[in-house]
Amino acid sequence: MYRFLLSRQWVILTLLGLVMIPAMVKLGYWQLHRHEHRVANNHLISQNVEAAAVPVEELAAPGRAVPRKDLYRSVSATGHYDTAHEVVARQRTAADGQKNGYHVITPLVLDDGRAILVNRGWIDPGGGLTTLPRIPAAASGEITVTGRLRPDETSASTGIKNKSGLPDRMIMLINSADLAEAGPRPLLGGYLELATTSPKPSGPQPELIPEPDDSSIGPHMAYAIQWWLFSAMVPVGWIILVRRERKERASGQESEKGVPVAV
Repeated sequence: MYRFLLSRQWVILTLLGLVMIPAMVKLGYWQLHRHEHRVANNHLISQNVEAAAVPVEELAAPGRAVPRKDLYRSVSATGHYDTAHEVVARQRTAADGQKNGYHVITPLVLDDGRAILVNRGWIDPGGGLTTLPRIPAAASGEITVTGRLRPDETSASTGIKNKSGLPDRMIMLINSADLAEAGPRPLLGGYLELATTSPKPSGPQPELIPEPDDSSIGPHMAYAIQWWLFSAMVPVGWIILVRRERKERASGQESEKGVPVAV
């Protein structure tokens, strides 16, 4: 009754099922690993944001990439802003996610003559994408800023294409190596995402970038369970189809036996 399993149709169907099962199991583990990475990343961010601020010079240096363990690490820096080399980063979204604008990037010159890029926050694009918007004045004199340490941006890490031929003082990527080439002094690797300034600046300021959301873990665990359920359904479905085929063939044979033979 099961010789039909040797037919071409059933051999192909069986082989397809045998391929699908490990593929789905592997996809489930891939989603599980993404879930675990997200959870670990959220824990790291939460730890670094809540940690006491350390001087940025302890973690960053010219030409040194910011390691993953220092992602969003609370840091502080004391110096004065170099507004003559201030730039704006294009294609940045406001905190509510509703409007594109710019991030204001201002070098903060430290006591030793080096500088750290400070992302002072988001501003409205104003008149358009080819004219430098009106930038709120940075705090003058010596100040101390605290914020979150971020790695240099690249097209690979952000998905932002680094276009050339932009208007003066406009950039696509916040990258200390690129800006150091056009500036008068060494820049520490990475940049500081501003949280507080002391003393507080007078007048309107850019909209501060909110702290990263370390509570969202995404749907990866649910996707992993779905893939594993799908892999379990393959053999179950195969058995159901085999039993149905066997039943139909048995019914067909009984019908043939009941038909009178013409003489």
